[in-house]
Amino acid sequence: MGGHQSKAHKTQLSVSEPKPAMDTTTQTQSTDSTTEPGPAWSALLGENNWAGLLDPLDLHLLTLILRCGDFCQGTYDAFNNDANSKYAGSSRYGKASFFDKVMLQDAANYEIASFLYATALVSVPEAFLLHSMSRESWDRESNWIGYIAVTTDEYSKSIGRREIYVAWRGTTRNYEWVNVLGAELESAAPLLKPDTVNNKLKQTSGDGDGDGGTSSSDEEEDDENAKVPKVMRGWLSMYISDDPKSAFTKSSARVQLVTKINELREKYKGEKLSIALTGHSLGASLAVVSGFDLVENGISDIPVAAFVFGCPQVGNKAFKTRIGQHPNLKIMHIRNKIDVIPHYPGRVLGYRYIGTEVLIDTRKSPYLKDSKDTGDWHNLQAMLHIVAGWNGEKGEFELKVKRSVALVNKSCDFLKTECSVPALWWVEKNKGMLRDENGEWVLAPPADEDLPVPEY
Repeated sequence: MGGHQSKAHKTQLSVSEPKPAMDTTTQTQSTDSTTEPGPAWSALLGENNWAGLLDPLDLHLLTLILRCGDFCQGTYDAFNNDANSKYAGSSRYGKASFFDKVMLQDAANYEIASFLYATALVSVPEAFLLHSMSRESWDRESNWIGYIAVTTDEYSKSIGRREIYVAWRGTTRNYEWVNVLGAELESAAPLLKPDTVNNKLKQTSGDGDGDGGTSSSDEEEDDENAKVPKVMRGWLSMYISDDPKSAFTKSSARVQLVTKINELREKYKGEKLSIALTGHSLGASLAVVSGFDLVENGISDIPVAAFVFGCPQVGNKAFKTRIGQHPNLKIMHIRNKIDVIPHYPGRVLGYRYIGTEVLIDTRKSPYLKDSKDTGDWHNLQAMLHIVAGWNGEKGEFELKVKRSVALVNKSCDFLKTECSVPALWWVEKNKGMLRDENGEWVLAPPADEDLPVPEY
């Protein structure tokens, strides 16, 4: 559902007015290409709600947004979505070579600390989980849904801080999840501090609250939405569901995340730490939920920021209020003006928009078609392309950093024909097929370093 990042075809198109035949020369993104002194790292993470950095986008902030987007893209590029493979639902690439194989720019600066998995006991697994049709499936109870990464020792020393990133995978099943997950709000009590839960129960029990009169059910519901933090049931289920029967990972994604974050905080004690969570679409919702969980339950001494793309609505008014009570948590939502997903499920169902919004518009780019496909409007690589050239609503599109326009077509057909970039071009060679010693064509097994390995 996102665009995909380039393996080999890295094409540069002229950044001037579109021409009948667009220029094509080599161009790659450099996420650390800004050499001029910029805002403090804390400011880039939203310490002052990005005041003065959004219109136009500060170049250093723009670079950070692109980096987070590329971390998201890695989850799409690495996910094995071939149900014929016994490893369907896992990462195609192991931790050691992950960033090299998804061709992340500046891959040497980052390393995977841990993979993250969701269990099959989520409320509606068919909306999110993919299982192999093979009898020899690597695991029928889990799916890979992201990773935790850190800056390397060498790079951390050079920048004077240790950056921790959490990237959540979106769904590869187009919009099925919109209809399957359902939009019911559910109490966020599993994520709240115990004393908070007890207080909310007292407030909604009728003791000492209200004027003694009667109210309509609608008024009661509005009152509850203002007092009881709630999130969409699907997001919560994916995050907190565990599976004791799983041979691969019995722990919930939440337990996996919190366990590893605590380990990293202990390991890098004394260093200047920060946590940035990121995700696209459904993964964006998980980034918001998990970011809230971290600060709600103890992380108050370091900055925590979520950079999310095309994020559906996550929770109600009380959840939004509760997020605002944590000054070290900041959320930036990069949203395409014509994208419909961020409006789901909707205010009428009690949901509210969360975070600082950076509104972009794919119709600004001279490289993109006038597409009527809602999937194109929601495409991650198309959003990153716009971010790279965004000069505000009134400004003209002009690429500010080196970034291949060809990346847009990784998993879609959004670029104009004159760009000469094939559609849907990020695929495994021969779709993973090779000829064995008997002359038969078979699915190639992963290299040993790429085999799924239980971590929790």
